[in-house]
Amino acid sequence: MTDARNMRARSHRILWFAARYLVQTWWYELVLPRVGLARVAARSRSARLKRIAQHFHVLAVDLGGLMIKVGQFMSSRLDVLPPEITRELEGLQDEVPPVPFPAIRALAEAEFGVTLERAFSFIDPTPVAAASLGQVHRARLSETDAAQTGLLDVVIKIQRPGISTIVEVDLSALRRVAGWLSHVRLVSDRVDMPALVEEFAFTSLEEIDYLHEAASAERFAHDFLDDSRVSVPELVWERTTRRVLTLQDVTAIKINDVDGLRAAGIDPSEVATEFATVMFDQLFLHGYFHADPHPGNIFVTPLGDAGALGAHGGRAWKFTFIDFGMMGEVPEVLRRGLRKLLIAAASRDGKGMVDGIREVGVLLPSADTAELERAMTKLFARFGGMGFAELQDVDPREFRAFAVEFGDVVRSLPFQLPENFLLIIRAMSLTSGMCSSLDPAFNIWNAVEPYSAQLVRAEGGNVVKAIAQQAMSVAGIIARLPQRLDNLTTRFEAGTVSVQTPRLERRLGSIERTGRQIISAIMFAALLIGGVLLRAEDVVFGTVLMAVSGLPLLHALLAGVVARRGPLP
Repeated sequence: MTDARNMRARSHRILWFAARYLVQTWWYELVLPRVGLARVAARSRSARLKRIAQHFHVLAVDLGGLMIKVGQFMSSRLDVLPPEITRELEGLQDEVPPVPFPAIRALAEAEFGVTLERAFSFIDPTPVAAASLGQVHRARLSETDAAQTGLLDVVIKIQRPGISTIVEVDLSALRRVAGWLSHVRLVSDRVDMPALVEEFAFTSLEEIDYLHEAASAERFAHDFLDDSRVSVPELVWERTTRRVLTLQDVTAIKINDVDGLRAAGIDPSEVATEFATVMFDQLFLHGYFHADPHPGNIFVTPLGDAGALGAHGGRAWKFTFIDFGMMGEVPEVLRRGLRKLLIAAASRDGKGMVDGIREVGVLLPSADTAELERAMTKLFARFGGMGFAELQDVDPREFRAFAVEFGDVVRSLPFQLPENFLLIIRAMSLTSGMCSSLDPAFNIWNAVEPYSAQLVRAEGGNVVKAIAQQAMSVAGIIARLPQRLDNLTTRFEAGTVSVQTPRLERRLGSIERTGRQIISAIMFAALLIGGVLLRAEDVVFGTVLMAVSGLPLLHALLAGVVARRGPLP
């Protein structure tokens, strides 16, 4: 009964947090600007965002479970979330209190069916790492297991007791929050929140199944079997269950330990470039990728002897990936779209970028992308090729101007997120952040351009075919051109030519709505003041006028919301 009550209280805390800050955001970002108080909302925005992130940080650490995972994902979204939020949530990558060892011992012994003293010759009760779903302890295999596996020193990943129930409760709460957001037109036009949560749920349930993680590690190792840059720890299947995973201890230099890398004679900037290429290979070649490449999950392992150096192409180190609980797959159709995106980005091709976005499936087929193409072209012309260090020198006002224009275009388009896209975004944002921490002058374009050239060479036959298809398409257009010009001339003479200007139409619609709101506000003021003045002479009539004044006030506040939702059925 106590556990059930605790789970209900947990769910209520998550839902109350979401409801409170959704209402606060609605008030500041929608209501206040509509009554002429946009500057008030803007002045307090930074402090409000920071306060929300601080409160979520406290909530996530207190509750643990999937709330930590949600915070970790948010902290990695430097591309879409403001720094007030990402900075406050960065500590969630490591700030997880460990479970006392007696509880961990009890769970492991229940899984193995024997005492830990029989299963291992040694186990360290102090965890090496504590994560939101499990924790890791160093151990040494028994003589029998060591002889069978050829391994001695291992690490044991043990699930947190009761985590499956906590995951179920958290997912239920997140589904309700997603349902709320699906009724907010500004959100629902851009993303299918319920579908996004279901994808997150699928990934989370896979992550607490350690047999699935073990199989994922073997598949990842097979993809890089002939690649000397990457290694994966060996599994000890004899000591692995659904809730306990035992594997080779491969502890080495953390990939973000710049001082440690330099002390080992390894150039951090070389590590950054190579790491970006390895992650690109996973996405664009293998179609199977590590979706949680944060610093705790990747080691840089120095290579000692000359023979090893020769086998690794003269490189004095390799990457060792661990923790394969969160993996993503890229279907072939999506992979082709991603390749097109990468090649277009490398060549600063705005139209190619939009074509790639459409092929990836982020844009619905009905989307009018003419303005997006123009915005992309302008973006490449101004910022294309810049690294993070160069971007920091750009005037913030210029960034804001581009952001406003881009935001207007993006909000007008129907977006959706294809399967696994959330994991792709997470992997790429973590990769970009990691490379920049290794080398502040790291320029992602320097990694993208040679890689896209490699893709073009690898797909030489497809490129030739695409060029031939493009030539046929152009020939068809030329053949139809005289007839189309004749038709256009006829329509001009008949006066039936119409020109569509989506941006102008949206601006005019906005001005029209604002005009209606101003009229409603004037009516509200007139009725309210009239009611106050007449109330001294006629209490009933004056009170009625004051009450009726609420109707135009509601219209002034809610007209924009109704307009965005479209006409009532």
